[in-house]
Amino acid sequence: MRVLLVEDHRALREMMAAHLRGGGFVTDAVARGDEALAAASTSAYDAIILDLGLPDLDGITVLRALRSGPAADVPVLVLTARDAIDDRVQGLDAGADDYLLKPFDLNEFDARLRSVLRRPGLRRTPVLDLGILTFDTEAREARIRGVLLDLSRRELSLLEELARGVGRTVVRDTLEDRLYGLSDVVSGNALEAAVSRLRRHLLRAGGDDIAVETIRGIGYRLVVRTPAVPLA
Repeated sequence: MRVLLVEDHRALREMMAAHLRGGGFVTDAVARGDEALAAASTSAYDAIILDLGLPDLDGITVLRALRSGPAADVPVLVLTARDAIDDRVQGLDAGADDYLLKPFDLNEFDARLRSVLRRPGLRRTPVLDLGILTFDTEAREARIRGVLLDLSRRELSLLEELARGVGRTVVRDTLEDRLYGLSDVVSGNALEAAVSRLRRHLLRAGGDDIAVETIRGIGYRLVVRTPAVPLA
């Protein structure tokens, strides 16, 4: 999943971005409201983490702009040192899904982020069950026939996107958008290399029953076959 972190305090922003990436999220981190609006207008996010105390635009103004434009349906977790009830009501009325007061514990932050990602109406579900393949998106674990796959963070993200569209072609541009952040330096064959590594893992664990097919000029498709049952 891809998230946008909007936090002007540099040390906190860097710490939170590293924490999110360590948890398997593709993370874009910006410090200003105008940067947040520009990022949301060019990339698709699963969640936005928004600090209200920004140096250029008031966070409530940014939140209203997101809700009226590029991120109308994206869950927003607000971070703030403003603990007055009126401030919280104003934020919720502007479209925030949840509030987290600073300073906060990272375990609580993780729990609240998971909560907004489970909001009714979102396409994301925590566990994908595709027969021989199961993917726990919260634990960031994929298994074939119960055996844990040793995948990198990026390989897990790639498998998740393909698994969510199992049997359908996921276009290349969509995969690149979901796997790489705005600050990532991406070579021309980075996606192909990630697909090749994922294929090797799947082949070792699942044999011919699971494969990533190339749809030339368009993208990739995950195919999961039901193993034949021997006749008695």
